Amino acid sequence: MDDVTLDMRAEKWSKIVMSEKYKGSCLCGGVTFSVNSFSDQAANCHCTMCRKFHGASFATLVGVSSLNWLSGKALLKHYNAPNGTVRTFCNDCGTSLGFRVKGASLEEIELAIATFDDDIPVKVDAQIYTNYKANWCQLQSSLPSFGEGRETGYTL
Repeated sequence: MDDVTLDMRAEKWSKIVMSEKYKGSCLCGGVTFSVNSFSDQAANCHCTMCRKFHGASFATLVGVSSLNWLSGKALLKHYNAPNGTVRTFCNDCGTSLGFRVKGASLEEIELAIATFDDDIPVKVDAQIYTNYKANWCQLQSSLPSFGEGRETGYTL
């Protein structure tokens, strides 16, 4: 193969990779979605609401772009917390799908990374709201920790 053919194949491949869609779903499969890419920031959130909503020691959330609800949008149920944040879940199986700040649209949701069906190119880069972590949960020493949100600085 000549260099021109290899360059053409490489260019075609890079377009395929860059246009890849990442798909996710709820436990029952009633809600499905796809996204094109992810935020550079993904955090383990230790706030009390995330812990209770996800039934775990923390929730790992990431912002996405070009969110497309493929099926089950009518199954989405929303819990509006007293602080104005919104938690979204499947009304049939209860899967915790994501979180929105006060006033954000459904398209601005931060999705729970555990809802993606395959590997995704996301690396958790922080632990947030660690002032509220469960006493039995150990923080990861390799990640920066923030007592409140990222804006408030590090705590250890």
